[in-house]
Amino acid sequence: MPELPEVEVVRAGLAPAVVGATMTSVAVLDERALTRHASDAADFVAQLEGADVVAAVRRGKFLWLPLADRRQALVAHLGMSGQMLLRTPDAPPERHERVRLHVEHPAHGRLAVVFSDQRTFGSLAVDELLDTPDGRAAGLGSDLPMVPSQVAHIARDVLDPAFDDAAFIAVVRRRSSAIKRILLDQNLISGIGNIYADESLWAARIHPETEGRALSAQALRRLLGEVRLVLEKALAEGGTSFDAQYVNVNGQAGYFAHSLNAYGRTGEACPRCGGRIRREAFMNRSSHYCARCQRRR
Repeated sequence: MPELPEVEVVRAGLAPAVVGATMTSVAVLDERALTRHASDAADFVAQLEGADVVAAVRRGKFLWLPLADRRQALVAHLGMSGQMLLRTPDAPPERHERVRLHVEHPAHGRLAVVFSDQRTFGSLAVDELLDTPDGRAAGLGSDLPMVPSQVAHIARDVLDPAFDDAAFIAVVRRRSSAIKRILLDQNLISGIGNIYADESLWAARIHPETEGRALSAQALRRLLGEVRLVLEKALAEGGTSFDAQYVNVNGQAGYFAHSLNAYGRTGEACPRCGGRIRREAFMNRSSHYCARCQRRR
């Protein structure tokens, strides 16, 4: 599933093309792409046609486009294989195209924003915007203190200036859950999935099964620092692509997979200490860690 870096790469790619643009027409080719929309495809189209986009915003793994002069936004979740692609208006349909949005931009002219999704777990929806409880900007990409109702329960991510390190550390130190489980809890800290949890824990030399309450405040501050470094490096390298399902808006793959130290490297030597990278079952997925330099407390 695309994690924070992959969704941020998509947001940053979309922003110049859609912010300030008008949605001139919308074509829904597969209503399974609207599972999060409260009504039917006709309502989805009616809500968007003629609307102006004022920003492209991301929190965690969610992306949304606030609409001008109303408390609504087009919300996108990429699921397992969703893609947001920029195409020419007359470009042929993508193989797994579900929705096509035609936009008119004052600087770039006419473009098509295509939502393609092979496995149909992703979705688009027009959703109500709610005021953020703290009055701070809801996510990266806009100063608007409004968040879609479908995203309101999602915690801020570590690249958000409003993320509260001290509050997160205080919560973790009361938890008996494994630290990796905590990192994957989108209600506590958003945007981190299996890949970046493993990479961050490796960088911080913390075993994924270590209980939160067993970690000192100093260790957790170090972990948050490593999470930020890992995510920023992944962003600089365009995200992680293992197949053609994750691509940026131009259809290009990211190359952070070449920088992975633990994830997907089962049996290989740890780049830091030479120990072997192990893979163990964890919450219907796998954890990858070095048994030598990530000893369990």
